[in-house]
Amino acid sequence: MNPYEIIRGPVITEKGSIQKEANNQLTFEVDRKANRVEIRHAIEKVFNVRVEKVRTMQIKGKVKRLGRTMGKRRDWKKAIVTLAEGQNIEFFEGA
Repeated sequence: MNPYEIIRGPVITEKGSIQKEANNQLTFEVDRKANRVEIRHAIEKVFNVRVEKVRTMQIKGKVKRLGRTMGKRRDWKKAIVTLAEGQNIEFFEGA
């Protein structure tokens, strides 16, 4: 799989910025079929950093209602990536 297909994009939240400052952890939305090893290689190749640990979780889409119509948001996969000491990604510096 192409590394750019595995990484869908960053998840920028208040909790994510706290994790970044305290533990050097970044959060990404990734392809649902990708495993931890593929995610690690994709992050290392795309951003040219060293990854220590990858934690993944399946996020279930919330059921939402608009008037009488019930709908559901899509399911997605989140990866929390711990970078090695002294490593950082410039993309997240301004966030």
